[in-house]
Amino acid sequence: MTIEMKGEVFDMSVTQQYAIDLYRAAQRGEAAPPAPGLYEVAAFRELRDYRRFKAVVAGRPARGRIRAALARRLAGRRLSGRRGHPAGC
Repeated sequence: MTIEMKGEVFDMSVTQQYAIDLYRAAQRGEAAPPAPGLYEVAAFRELRDYRRFKAVVAGRPARGRIRAALARRLAGRRLSGRRGHPAGC
């Protein structure tokens, strides 16, 4: 967030904005706002569950799709090194 005070422009971090919100709430006698990032984990879990649900409805495996795709992608590279060692060894 950008704030302008006395003609100067300041960039504020999330922590600084939260501190100002806490101070403002305490001055007004209001409840403190939730801490930044408090609900992000729950939002990511909901997104993951939704994507898994859509995969099952579409008939695709719900788990391990990224790992399986990477394994397929890297399968051709594994034996490209000398003497059967993975490349780069």
